[in-house]
Amino acid sequence: MLEKMGEPRKRAAGYADVLAAPDHVVAEIVAGDLYTTPRRAGAHAKAASTLGMDLGSPFQRGRGGPGGWWILDEPELHLGGDILVPDLAGWRRERLPSIPDAAYFELAPDWICEVVSPSTEQLDRARKLPGYAREQVAHAWLVDPQQRTLEVYRLRDGQWVLLVTHAGDGRVRAEPFDAVELLLGDLWLEGG
Repeated sequence: MLEKMGEPRKRAAGYADVLAAPDHVVAEIVAGDLYTTPRRAGAHAKAASTLGMDLGSPFQRGRGGPGGWWILDEPELHLGGDILVPDLAGWRRERLPSIPDAAYFELAPDWICEVVSPSTEQLDRARKLPGYAREQVAHAWLVDPQQRTLEVYRLRDGQWVLLVTHAGDGRVRAEPFDAVELLLGDLWLEGG
């Protein structure tokens, strides 16, 4: 980074900045910049929590589904200098045989889900998704509770490819969890 005469040099954010953030925000570092966002609002929390339950039972616990995954809520990921906190992340058990007893993960997940809101959408789409691609996360979902959509992406040759956008309240199958059917309407607030 070049400095101009008489201007202060910008300091890259570090883990100490994340730890110093207030408890009521999610602190992340993307490309050296610290981002803080408020904790989940109702629509955001319902979508993420419901997805975690709907995927956790068949894929993590193996109840009525294939098993073989760890599905975690808001894990802290330390990936290539970035500190990211997706709403949900999943690792195939063949890559992560057991969950480490640590404050954060250094192994990139196989799948991430970001629940977007007006305050986080630009960060999620323009800053975090490229970081996940750089780290070879194979699948990404973007859920928008206000628009009632689920966008399903697959990484191909280092680029995100939008496979499908599901909308509304119907039943859907979405990779990499297409072995089970999800009811989109369960993700949204009633009357929203």
